[in-house]
Amino acid sequence: MKYQQWNRACCGARSRAGLERAGIPPLAALTLCARGVDTPEKARAFLASGRELLQDPLLMRDMDRAVRRLRAALERGETVAVYGDYDVDGITATCLLTEYLRSEGGTVIPYIPDRMEEGYGLNRDAVRALRGQGVSLIVTVDCGITAVEESVYARELGVDVIITDHHECKEALPQAEAVVDPHRPDCPYPFKALAGVGVALKLVLALGGPGRQDCLLERYADLAAIGTVADVMSLTGENRCLVRLGVSALRRTTRPGLQALLREAGLDEKPLSAVSIGYTLAPRINASGRMGCAALAAELLLTGDPARGQELALQLCALNRERQAIEAGIYEECQARAEAIPAGERAALVLAGENWHQGVVGIVASRLAEKYSCPTFMICLQDGRGKGSCRSFGGFNLFAALESCAGLLEGFGGHELAAGFTILEENIPAFTRRINSCVLQRTGGAEMVSTLEIDGEIDDGGLLTLEEVEGLAVLEPYGSGNPRPVFSLSGCTVAAAGEVGGGRHLKLKLTAGGRTYDAIFFAATLSETGVTAGERVDVAFTPLVNEYRGWRSVQLQVCDLRPALTRAQVERALFEKFRRGDALTQDEAAALLPSREEFVILWRYLKGHARPGPLEETVPRLAKNIARSCGRRETVMRTMVCLEVFDERGLIRMRRTTDHLQIDLNTVEGKVDLEASHIMRRLRELCQ
Repeated sequence: MKYQQWNRACCGARSRAGLERAGIPPLAALTLCARGVDTPEKARAFLASGRELLQDPLLMRDMDRAVRRLRAALERGETVAVYGDYDVDGITATCLLTEYLRSEGGTVIPYIPDRMEEGYGLNRDAVRALRGQGVSLIVTVDCGITAVEESVYARELGVDVIITDHHECKEALPQAEAVVDPHRPDCPYPFKALAGVGVALKLVLALGGPGRQDCLLERYADLAAIGTVADVMSLTGENRCLVRLGVSALRRTTRPGLQALLREAGLDEKPLSAVSIGYTLAPRINASGRMGCAALAAELLLTGDPARGQELALQLCALNRERQAIEAGIYEECQARAEAIPAGERAALVLAGENWHQGVVGIVASRLAEKYSCPTFMICLQDGRGKGSCRSFGGFNLFAALESCAGLLEGFGGHELAAGFTILEENIPAFTRRINSCVLQRTGGAEMVSTLEIDGEIDDGGLLTLEEVEGLAVLEPYGSGNPRPVFSLSGCTVAAAGEVGGGRHLKLKLTAGGRTYDAIFFAATLSETGVTAGERVDVAFTPLVNEYRGWRSVQLQVCDLRPALTRAQVERALFEKFRRGDALTQDEAAALLPSREEFVILWRYLKGHARPGPLEETVPRLAKNIARSCGRRETVMRTMVCLEVFDERGLIRMRRTTDHLQIDLNTVEGKVDLEASHIMRRLRELCQ
C-alpha cells in the first residue's frame, strides 16, 4: 500500500441524482457531491470558468499607484527593470510584464537572480547593478513582499520600487511606490489565490484599461496558465478562468520558444490540459531556474526567432534530464538517512548536507514528505551557513512554523505548503527540536499518516465507459483545490500483472462484476506491491481515456491498491465506522438497519440460551443463527446493531472483546419500544 489510510467520501443518493437531473454527467456528479458541491446551484458556481469570474484589478490595494508610476515611466522614457523569481511562476511573470511594457514602447530590462549566487528575492548587489545600467524603476514580480531593507537601499540610490507579489506578508511592508499583493491585510481584492504571474497579469490589465482586456487576455493567458499551474495555486474561482483560457491559448500560441518546447516535450499533437502543463511542460521550464540558468527559460518565452527557440527548447530538456539525475542521487542519500532516524523521533524530517544542489532539494523534500508522511526540511550547507527548502504534509502551516522559529533563522519566506529559509549551521539542532515540537503540538502527539482521499466507490461498472469517463471533462482544469477524481473498486481479481517501461511501472488487467479493466500503476513494481495473478484487491484509481494508434479506450490510472477484505471484514469495518460516529452514506445506513424479524429472532435465541451467569457467544455464530432462522444472508454488522439497541434500551447488559461477547439478560417490566432507540432513529434518518 502506498497510502496508510483511504478516506472514502460520503455522497447522498438524492443529491447526486439532483446533479444528474441538472445535466451533470454521472461520474462528475459523484465527484462534486463527494466534495460538498451537492446542489445544482453550487455546481454551477463551482464549474463556472467564464470571464465573469475576473475581478477588477483596481480592487487591489495600491494597484492605482502602480499604474500611475508605470505610465509615468513609459511617458518619460525611463529604463524599467522587471525583477522576478527563478521558478516557473516568476519566469512567466517576468516575461509577461516585460513583453507588455516593451509593446508599449518601454525600455525594459528583465532580471532574474541566479539561484546559486544570489538566492531568492530582491538583493542589494542586483539593485546597484541595475542602477548602473540606468534603471530608475524596479518592478518586482512573484517576489519582494519581504524586501524591506532592499527597498530602502534602492530609494537611497534613486531607484523607485513597485512590489507585485502573492506570498504571505510579514508585519512590516516595504516602503515602496506601490505594494500590490492580495495577501496584504488591508487589500480588499476578493480572490486571494492568484499566482505571482496572475498578479502581474492584473497589473497589465489595469495598465491597458477595460477596453483592451479581451485582447490582452488572449495575448498573455498562456503564460498566466503555465505559471499558475506550476505554482500549485488553487484552481478555483478566478484561476479556473485564467487556466482554462490559457490552456486554449497555449495550443495556438505564437511564441516560437513555446512552440518548440511543446514539440520537444511531445505535447505538440496531444490534448493539452492543466495536468500536462504541470507534469510535462512546467518541469522543463523550471529546470533552468533550478540549475542556475533561469535566463534561458526567459529568453525562450521572449524570443521571436524560431531557430533560437528550438535551440533553447533542446537546452531546457537537457537541463531537465540533468536535474532528474542529480535529484535521484540526493533522494537516495536522504532516504537512507531518514530510515536511520527512529520513527518516534521523526515528527518532522530535518536533513542538512554539504554539496547538495540547492536547485533540486525542494523536489527531494516533496518526495520525502510524501514517503515519510511528515513535513520535510532540506538544508544545503556551505561555509557554516545553510539555505533551506521545506515542503508541508497534512496541511501543516510551514510559514507559521518558520515564524515561530524566526529567532533561529537569518531569513525566511514563502507559503503555508512550501517555503524557504536561511540558517546558521550552529542553529540547526535547536531548529530541529523546535520544528518537531511545532508538529507535535499541531497533531496532538498523534502520528501523521499518508491519506488518500477517494471521491466514491464504483458499485456499477457500467459507469466506467468511454462516454462516462469523457463526461469528467466538465470538471477541468484539475489542480490544487480541484484534484483529478479518485474512485475505488472493491474485490477486483487480478487477471494479469506485468511490468512495463523497463520495469519501472506495473500494468494490470483487473476483473470485477463480470467486466475487465486495463490499469497502469506508475512508479510501482511487482516486488514492491506483491501483486500476483488470481489475487483479490481493492484498487483506487483515476479513470482516463487512453489513445493508442487512433484507438480510444478507458484505462484506470492506479493511485493505490491493497488486499481485498473478506465480506465479514467489510461488515465489521462498516459497523465500527458507525460506532465511531463517522459519516455514512444512505446505502451504508440501509445495510446496517435491522428488520423487526431480525430483532425477534435474536431475542428468542438469547432467551432460549439464558442460564445463570452471562451468556458467552461470538458474533459470527450469532449472525449465522439469525440468518438460518430468518432466511436472510448472514450479516455480522446487523447482528451487532441489534445487540447495541438491546443494550441501549436496557434489555441486556453486554461486554465485548473483539468477537467474544458476554451477555446478561435484564428483567424488564412491560414492552420496550426499540424504535425509540437513538441508534435506530439515527439509521432511519440516514436512510431517508
